[in-house]
Amino acid sequence: MKKATVIIPNYNGIKFIEECLEAICNQDDDTPEYGVLVVDNGSKDQSPELIAARFPQAGLISLPENTGFCHAVNVGIRAADTPYVILLNNDTKADSGFVKALCHAIEARPSAFSVSAKMLMWDRPDLIDDAGDRYCVLGWAYARGKGKPASKYDRQTEIFSACGGAAIYRKSIFEEIGFFDEAHFAYLEDLDIGYRARLQGYRNYYEPAAKVVHYGSASSGSRYNEWKTSLAAANNVYVIAKNMPFLQILWNLPFLCLGFFLKFLFFCKKGMGILYLKGLRDGFKKSVSQFGAAKNDFGKKKLAECLAVQWELYFNTLRFLKKT
Repeated sequence: MKKATVIIPNYNGIKFIEECLEAICNQDDDTPEYGVLVVDNGSKDQSPELIAARFPQAGLISLPENTGFCHAVNVGIRAADTPYVILLNNDTKADSGFVKALCHAIEARPSAFSVSAKMLMWDRPDLIDDAGDRYCVLGWAYARGKGKPASKYDRQTEIFSACGGAAIYRKSIFEEIGFFDEAHFAYLEDLDIGYRARLQGYRNYYEPAAKVVHYGSASSGSRYNEWKTSLAAANNVYVIAKNMPFLQILWNLPFLCLGFFLKFLFFCKKGMGILYLKGLRDGFKKSVSQFGAAKNDFGKKKLAECLAVQWELYFNTLRFLKKT
């Protein structure tokens, strides 16, 4: 019986998808049985044809248009018939022990919703790209260990949320707390789902034995671009409105305003300050819309979990400032 399904969302990924699939389809011999499923988001670059011809062992779901990361992976998660699902970006190359390490890590932790892999930089695999995600009281999400020596991140640890670029999730918890929120389209959706799981008493972890190299920003084109800046800014506001009770938002408001202001100055230097403000505006509109308000159901959330998250927001701010 298969334990996990590796779900790879693809959009015009012909530059990377072949190497990605070669690596994930050739895992160690003692790897638990697993399947591979590519969900193509309306690619126009012949990558679906390449996948079908070169990797018949991988399932392929072709969507007629680009519906965003969230919808694509939700399609894959719902189609999976395994207790675990592994999300993997198409611009990655997994180590041969990747699937095995993630399966063993989540099986060992009954309270785990997700386990994030050790993501390494494509051009500098001795450096960390992401060792699990953190969230701080300034309203910033950031990759733990970004740009630091990979050798310093060889210990298993609890994290705020898993990076959806390379992580395993327990499917039954998706069915309990809901799937990825498609209003995000892309960016911060993995923070949102990890936050949601935390508020329901589940945990997220980091597993260094599950290694993968990551190119980064292959679909959007660059780390900072107009589309990404606007969408990420909107989703930043939306995550707060969805996951923090009103009193917690008021408590954190001075920190959040400072965080947004500093980000505004940062994007001003890149010539995208107005675009960032428009993104924040769109996030407020999304949050107070009828659709957004329907997401703000705090009735099932536990006070203890909200307080635990609040303390972690403080600690993660200190970690960010100390660059640890």
